[in-house]
Amino acid sequence: MAAHRLPRPQARTPCLLSAIESFQDVVSSAVIIPKEDGVISVSEDRTVRVWLKRDSGQYWPSVYHTLSTSCSCMSFNPETRRLSVGMDTGSICEFILSEDYNKMTPAGTYQAHQGRVTVVLFVLEMEWLLSTGQDKNFNWLCSESGQQLGTYRTAAWVSGLQFDVETRHAFVGDQSGQVTILKLEQDSCSLVTTFKGHTGHVTALCWDPVQRVLFSGSSDHSIIMWDIGGRKGTAIELQGHNEKVQGLCYASHTRQLISCSADGGIVIWNMDVTRQETPEWLDSDSCQKCEQPFFWNFKQMWDSKKIGLRQHHCRKCGRAVCAKCSSRRSTIPLMGFEFEVRVCDSCHESISDEDRAPTVTFHDSKHGVVHMHYEPTTGNLLTSGTDKVVKLWDMSPVVS
Repeated sequence: MAAHRLPRPQARTPCLLSAIESFQDVVSSAVIIPKEDGVISVSEDRTVRVWLKRDSGQYWPSVYHTLSTSCSCMSFNPETRRLSVGMDTGSICEFILSEDYNKMTPAGTYQAHQGRVTVVLFVLEMEWLLSTGQDKNFNWLCSESGQQLGTYRTAAWVSGLQFDVETRHAFVGDQSGQVTILKLEQDSCSLVTTFKGHTGHVTALCWDPVQRVLFSGSSDHSIIMWDIGGRKGTAIELQGHNEKVQGLCYASHTRQLISCSADGGIVIWNMDVTRQETPEWLDSDSCQKCEQPFFWNFKQMWDSKKIGLRQHHCRKCGRAVCAKCSSRRSTIPLMGFEFEVRVCDSCHESISDEDRAPTVTFHDSKHGVVHMHYEPTTGNLLTSGTDKVVKLWDMSPVVS
């Protein structure tokens, strides 16, 4: 896929509130503490830190704890102040934070995996601790007793995990590009379905329990919205990144999707519009516009004494066409194409200026994003970058 330039940032942009530095390595995961001017971070430099905003406006660590190995992921529950940290060795370390966030007490360590923990998720309602690892195992254990309740072997190691409390469905995205839906019970699970729409591995998942839609981001630069609740198998593709998608958050109160990519791009998607599925690409041995043969159609080439042409596809109608019949380019925002894509000449004529109106805004975080977290109670976004810096953004100018 050819590279595209990001459109120029809009006048209304996220406002950078603070940049937290002093890390010796990349921050693998971090969260904004709700109702507090604070951040919890875990890093490849083996540290767990709690940052509180001081009177000077700067963030300083109130807790600085060093573990025996790199921290790969984390899950924080504000109600219980329970912090679960996934480790490079496959273990999960749990801590309880004090009410003033100035003290952290160890609560237990579990050897959950044989390889690096990739995702950990604490579910308060079930008192379950869900985790995935590079050993290709998805596990859930009782957070009270530490006893493992069940395990499921995935096709590839998992890089995305979400859970729906109401239905007890776990959504598991893996490195093969597949998303698996599992129905969890207290000590067993059953496979509901699997679906695959990405050509790269799944890098992020986001579940909206209200609209009952699942968003998946991938290393193929795309996002897919899977309409789980609609039960019609609808999948909407969103193309608005030039690099792999690193994080997804859904602001349900405004029906906007926030996505971040490895090149530092922050994209705000308006999901309060009627979107269309992209058509399936049609198969043909000749151009479905001018009927010229494609280069593998030897019989028609010989009969017509014509040189075979290369096959392309119109992104709007899905027809197989030659380059001459698809020489035009256009955005098709309601189909998720926020960059210009190939369309056949007749489809190009049918696309109006209104159809080309963008449904996204593009912004630049100015660092390669490896992790993001959105806190809806404050309207703030956290991004962690390859530059070993955590940035806090006020998103109210663009998420409203």
